[in-house]
Amino acid sequence: MPETPGTGARLVIVGGGGFRVPLVYRALAEGPFAGLVSDVVLLDAQPERARAIARVLKALPRRGGGPQPSVRVEDRLEDALPGADVVFAAVRSGGTEGRILDERVALAAGLLGQETVGAGGISYALRSIPDMMRVAAMMREVAPDAWLINFTNPAGMVTEALSAVLGTRVIGICDSASGLVTRAARAAGMDLRGTLAGVDYVGLNHLGWLRRLDDGEKDHLPGLLADPLRLGGFEEGRLFGPDLLRVLGALPNEYLFYYYFHREALRSIGAADRTRGEILRDQQRDLYPRLAAAEDPFAVWEAARLERESGYLAEARSGDEERDEADLAGGGYERVALQVMRALLTGRRAELILNVRNGPTFPELPADAVVEVPSVVDATGAHPLPAAPLTLHQLGLMAAVKAVEQDTVRAAVHGDRDAALRALAGHPLVDSFHAAGRVLTGYEEAFPALRASWVD
Repeated sequence: MPETPGTGARLVIVGGGGFRVPLVYRALAEGPFAGLVSDVVLLDAQPERARAIARVLKALPRRGGGPQPSVRVEDRLEDALPGADVVFAAVRSGGTEGRILDERVALAAGLLGQETVGAGGISYALRSIPDMMRVAAMMREVAPDAWLINFTNPAGMVTEALSAVLGTRVIGICDSASGLVTRAARAAGMDLRGTLAGVDYVGLNHLGWLRRLDDGEKDHLPGLLADPLRLGGFEEGRLFGPDLLRVLGALPNEYLFYYYFHREALRSIGAADRTRGEILRDQQRDLYPRLAAAEDPFAVWEAARLERESGYLAEARSGDEERDEADLAGGGYERVALQVMRALLTGRRAELILNVRNGPTFPELPADAVVEVPSVVDATGAHPLPAAPLTLHQLGLMAAVKAVEQDTVRAAVHGDRDAALRALAGHPLVDSFHAAGRVLTGYEEAFPALRASWVD
């Protein structure tokens, strides 16, 4: 790695063997974020993955002449966290095999098999939250002034659980909402100019709606929703189609496909030869050994990245349709995370859609609930911007899913099996208490540690 240190802060990446870590590092080494971080520490439950990713970072093409952040790999949390200014957390508890079980157990019970939505998302949270609570506890002990920027999924639930330990020093991010706004604004011919002042987006993580795109002169969203040609030019417009969008009068987050087209999604996923997790496992089966041995690990990683991105949310597309560059636009979670980090470290104000405490934003939901809304970030943290009232449809779905999320957090933190069963039974995508019981039993059999975590 480059020996010349930068002049900025120390960033610790928990989940540092993650596939998208090179995107974070590349953004730190060039462009507007260069110099923000001088040291990057990679920590992963599989240290060999972190070392393979470190090779990719070393091989990244240099497009700037300035110093690049130093990189080191640590094997233990207590060695990685001291001295941290910011912690990025992108942990996949249980690995890809855990994701496959989340999907397959749900499908066996006749339910949607998706990693963050429905039964699979609850199972994933029951593993992710305890792991991330250990990270938060260690941060409070050895790096109490550090900020935690969380993109461990399910991001809303994990962030809400961690806020009990870290308070406002944890901020959750996801790129799907910001990507939606970017694509919709481009399709509407509107220049956001780095502000969300005219953007009305409301919801929870992976469950939200864009309701206004106002440039100060007019709201461009109604015209966009009424124009099938422009709707066909970007991902969400094609996913939902002009008829549903006309009825809603809003543009849903892509994950609402699983709610508005539940039967179609279940049929498509159930008929597929492989789940999304199995596709990723097969794509990456030998990837990390290849990264560790390749002469040009960056070229190997870049080819795998393009293949992986093209298959995202494939069940929502027809035939051989592929995602184009416009669909992939929006910055990605690494850009959102880096903008948050820059605002926290420098006080340079940023407006972003984030997972933050509700406070008074939506009086119908608990003040300590985490919601996903446009927020202002500065050196004091992230603060939600005022939002217009929710419609009954939006409130009903958000309240139902928030109740599920809070029961899931209780189950994960306190070992409360009844709370887990209540979460599954209450989810809008789980249509039977008997199915909820079957899928919970299935997850207990698939993950013995889950059964062992319940407290009598």
